[in-house]
Amino acid sequence: MRETNKRRIRKAAEKGLLLLGLLGLMIVSGSSQNLSVIQSTKRVIVVSIPDRKLAILEGSKVLKTYRVAVGAAETPSPTGKFLIINRIPHPTYYHPGTVIPPSANNPIGTRWIGLDKKGYAIHGTNEPHSIDHAASHGCIRMRNQEVEELFKMVRTGDVVEIHGQRDAQMAEVFSSGTMTVAQDSGSNQLAMGQ
Repeated sequence: MRETNKRRIRKAAEKGLLLLGLLGLMIVSGSSQNLSVIQSTKRVIVVSIPDRKLAILEGSKVLKTYRVAVGAAETPSPTGKFLIINRIPHPTYYHPGTVIPPSANNPIGTRWIGLDKKGYAIHGTNEPHSIDHAASHGCIRMRNQEVEELFKMVRTGDVVEIHGQRDAQMAEVFSSGTMTVAQDSGSNQLAMGQ
């Protein structure tokens, strides 16, 4: 019996080493191509609170802009740089004492794009008339059809920048359709184009 277990362990180890070797060959042989593809498809979401707009950028190109609702004065949207940590289709709404399953009455709509700031996200809404207003509890609200479109365009790990002031940088993002993206210590930083 012990000899049988030893043989099984040896075979499993051999299979594991073979798999690791094949994986290593695939990574080395295609690493430069795969790395350039990954870097070229990295997307950044930029939100301007004063403009109540969201843009999705790929490289220096603005792929699409959307009108959004932002946090109300008493529950403002956070500003800064965040990461997308989860993407949930047909989310369930949880609030102390309230649980609303996916439905037309769900206040977070049909998609949840969660940020690494606990409790904050870009999500849909059951109140589309709130778009273009400072009306949320801090999240970025979108029309359901539009958040469903955005949901398909982003991945976990993509960067979300939420800006609290309108400046030349935001004007460039939301008016020209292109802008310069400079690399700063390994992270995407938006920079003014000439």
